[in-house]
Amino acid sequence: MTVIGFHCSHEQVAPGRLLRDVQHAERAGFTAAMSSDHLSPWSARQGESGFAWAFLGAALATTGLPFGVVNAPGQRYHPAVIAQGIATLSSMFPGRFWAALGSGEASNERVTGAEWPRKEVRDQRLRECVDVIRRMLTGEEVSHEGLVTVNRARIWSLPDTVPPLIGPAVTPETAARHADWADGLVTVNQPLDTLRRVLDAYRDAGGRGAARLQLHLSWAATDDDALAIAHDQWRSNVHGPPVSWDTETVEAFDTMAATVGPEQVAEVVRVSSDPGQHAAWIQEYVDQGWDEVYLHHVGKEQEAFIDTFGERVLPQLDPTSPPPAVTDRPMHVAVEVNR
Repeated sequence: MTVIGFHCSHEQVAPGRLLRDVQHAERAGFTAAMSSDHLSPWSARQGESGFAWAFLGAALATTGLPFGVVNAPGQRYHPAVIAQGIATLSSMFPGRFWAALGSGEASNERVTGAEWPRKEVRDQRLRECVDVIRRMLTGEEVSHEGLVTVNRARIWSLPDTVPPLIGPAVTPETAARHADWADGLVTVNQPLDTLRRVLDAYRDAGGRGAARLQLHLSWAATDDDALAIAHDQWRSNVHGPPVSWDTETVEAFDTMAATVGPEQVAEVVRVSSDPGQHAAWIQEYVDQGWDEVYLHHVGKEQEAFIDTFGERVLPQLDPTSPPPAVTDRPMHVAVEVNR
């Protein structure tokens, strides 16, 4: 069973165009989709950043694909608002939506004017947010005082089943921390041995649910063109944590990327003009144990990539649809509230 999904990169593609792209991807044979959720792009060259939650409603309504989103509650988003958003999409599109909840990046969260906390504080804040969101999704009225404050928050339009809350992680340590609360794991492509450590850390700590991988790749008619696309669009993304967490502005990312060469980009993006090579790379991840692989062509133009992969890559992988996006945790129950 191989789920091959299409990654919707709001940082690079205008929302109307991206909606048409994901519809195209479904017709081409992709069997799922996931969405980034940014306020700003990583580079001025990328130059877009649509509101993911508006896009998700439109995309779920105009395709039959299941969708996920990677979100950071706690600063730019209050957890009660995210809980309501998750509940509404899950109610309208049962079994087709999951949300990954992470600790965030300064480039998106700084806009509130609040202090950007240390990583350990952000991790604790995330745990509080996850608890608030999950309790609200089971129908509870929630009040909470801590790194986030919640005052008698309740969701009135609940889905029939609790949707999955997924743990995003790029290190084994984070993957292990997520294992006790998450309904699945999502990460981005790294060297295979690093990915093995991330997946093993999650499973060894008791992590449940599907393992999802977002794969950055660049395809074009020639290797040189594919590398040029990757270098233009993704050289701001070669810096790992804590740089990617703590850098605040597009201008700063572009300054840091000024000396990044194409060879460095090729270390974090799978670059080739050969669809067979891309299929072989994807199969390596599937063989390693990743249940769902979401392909992110890092170019701004998606149409030729979708057509080529639909015709020449997906048939080699025989993608299937994922099971319904639900957890085996308790469904919501009526909660008596003292007022």
